[in-house]
Amino acid sequence: MSTLRPSRRQVVAATAVAAATAAVAFSASAGAFGPKEQAQHAIKGGKAKNVILLIGDGMGDSEITLARDYTVGANGRLNMDKFPLTGAYTTYAVHADGTPDYVTDSAASGSGWATGVKTVNGRISKTPGTDKAVPTILELAQKGGYATGSVTTAELTDATPAVLASHVTDRSCQGPADMAKCASDTIAKGGPGSIAEQSVNHKVDVLFGGGKQRFDQKVTDGKFKGLSVTEQARKLGYQVVTDNASMAAFKGGAPVLGLFATGNVPTEWTGKTAAVGGTAPQRCVTSNPARPASTPNLADQTTKAIQLLEAKQKARHGGRDKGFFLQVEGASIDKQDHAADPCGQIGETAAFDRAVAVARAYAAKHPDTLVVTTADHGHTSQIVPLEANPPGLSSVLVTDEGQQLKVNYSTNTPGQSQEHTGTEVRIAAQGPQAFRVLGVTNQTDLFTTIREALRVR
Repeated sequence: MSTLRPSRRQVVAATAVAAATAAVAFSASAGAFGPKEQAQHAIKGGKAKNVILLIGDGMGDSEITLARDYTVGANGRLNMDKFPLTGAYTTYAVHADGTPDYVTDSAASGSGWATGVKTVNGRISKTPGTDKAVPTILELAQKGGYATGSVTTAELTDATPAVLASHVTDRSCQGPADMAKCASDTIAKGGPGSIAEQSVNHKVDVLFGGGKQRFDQKVTDGKFKGLSVTEQARKLGYQVVTDNASMAAFKGGAPVLGLFATGNVPTEWTGKTAAVGGTAPQRCVTSNPARPASTPNLADQTTKAIQLLEAKQKARHGGRDKGFFLQVEGASIDKQDHAADPCGQIGETAAFDRAVAVARAYAAKHPDTLVVTTADHGHTSQIVPLEANPPGLSSVLVTDEGQQLKVNYSTNTPGQSQEHTGTEVRIAAQGPQAFRVLGVTNQTDLFTTIREALRVR
């Protein structure tokens, strides 16, 4: 006798119902849009009016746990812990022949969710073997009439923001003077130009981040030859803002380019980096003196981006707000992990978590918004016993609970940049199509989740 096997869609739906039931049981006393209602809305599937994708670069489970333990306590919960539906996804890249490369960089991982196609490390939204451009979710959203935005604490030309609005052979090709590894992508060879040039040429409605040094470079060929990329942006209709005051004062009506630092935006926290043999117990300094007071924080940038994207769509569609796609990146979780700087890393995770709170508060009032938070890859930091003597770098922190915590960095030789890891990472969501994050999925499945939510092709 043959046995009828359930389809994949039936299995996914059953899993989603089970998760919703668990969420309801977990929080019977939730507020007007608490975990119960969020889970029920997620199960409904359907179309999203808006999508907010939040990427904690390098934010694996260890990085989340470290920030939780230090800031809200071992039994506390961050904003990113409060999503009703949570799963995990795999993060591997591929070699040119399509075989797996088990540890990804940010370019290949970002290209995975941006295009639905895995690629080689270092490449931005192009195929692994033939080096051909692949349409991105931002490009599809634009074609579908959505407003679009990208916010980051890195340079706007860094890998994670780059995957949305550019296609280059190598992530190093950030400005017109940086094209050594991307000869075929240069305007002189008929290509689209550097990441900076492509980003403004794409007319993304909101671009907030660092990287002024890339946009100050001169365009070498084509229509805007001799101008800086910032001047090119102005020619294309962009308003340029450079600090918190000018960002707050901008009322919309044009695309906006926010350049808030020469390179990466300075971190919010600072402290002693990890050392061979460990450090004396330390508390983190939560006001980095190297960060100008005029620099907008990630939560404020996210709030402003949402306001501008809403205004853009209302103006574009005669008062009818069609919706938007926004990506927000907490970039320096990764960068401080590379530097074995636990305080910088925790501070950037906390700053990212406040941006998550902004997105969830917006979705509470606009339940037709899909909010997803995840990471591009795992990283090196590990919480280890106080009595452990790691072979690499370590630091002892004194948490807000008054307890000591030891964090270890041992994915590379001391003195070298610490490395990514190939682990799966968390993905959590609420809103239309959020059930798709349940279970263990592939990073490229996130592209499909967003595409299905926005109903773009």
